[in-house]
Amino acid sequence: MAKAKADGRTMVAANRKARHDYLIQDVLEAGLVLTGTEVKALRAGRASLVDGWAEIDGGEAWLHGVHIPEYSQGTWTNHAPRRKRKLLLHREEIERLDAKTREKGHTIVPLALYFLGGRAKVEIALAVGKKDWDKRQALRERQDNLEAQRAIRERRDR
Repeated sequence: MAKAKADGRTMVAANRKARHDYLIQDVLEAGLVLTGTEVKALRAGRASLVDGWAEIDGGEAWLHGVHIPEYSQGTWTNHAPRRKRKLLLHREEIERLDAKTREKGHTIVPLALYFLGGRAKVEIALAVGKKDWDKRQALRERQDNLEAQRAIRERRDR
């Protein structure tokens, strides 16, 4: 969170599970087309990226499955919580993502949702799904590193 404040970002939601489930290859920042009640719900700090993904359809990028709950003080103008939302990217970025996602195993996942300069942004990544053994190996390596750091710290404190 401290890094996010230093960048001028106000973090709304992060998809920590994505880095566990996918091997991240390329990260992009995209704008979002939102309605008024969606922005107000995000400013209240409520969103979930867990089931989200993006796809290229008709030369446009769309974000699916991201849950932005209805604004509590909204009226009949409230939005649908899981509607698809348009991503704002440059044409070259969309074409590059489209070409990559046509390859077997590649997908686009959202990593973070934040405000930057008053505008809602989403950090998306081109990713490849990990197999179960990849996940276990990554957890084992992380555990080994934590144990090594702990041993170094204990030895230094003596």
